[in-house]
Amino acid sequence: MLLLGVGIVLLALKYLEIGVVAAWSWWVVLSPFALAVVWWTWADMSGYTKRKAMERESARKQERIDKNRAQMGLGTKKSGRR
Repeated sequence: MLLLGVGIVLLALKYLEIGVVAAWSWWVVLSPFALAVVWWTWADMSGYTKRKAMERESARKQERIDKNRAQMGLGTKKSGRR
């Protein structure tokens, strides 16, 4: 998302001919969009996106379990106790 934001800002500056960006080549201005495509392709192919989604789901699940245990008055689960 950062690359898209940078790309949009650079695109607007180039189109409106503001500052030093007006003198830059279009290739330089549009390069953040290409980098974003490369990043998304790598993230999907490497499994990074799926791993992050699974981590978020696991964290939400654990928060829900802890909240329900607290509401029942059971407290949090202690490891190592019998």
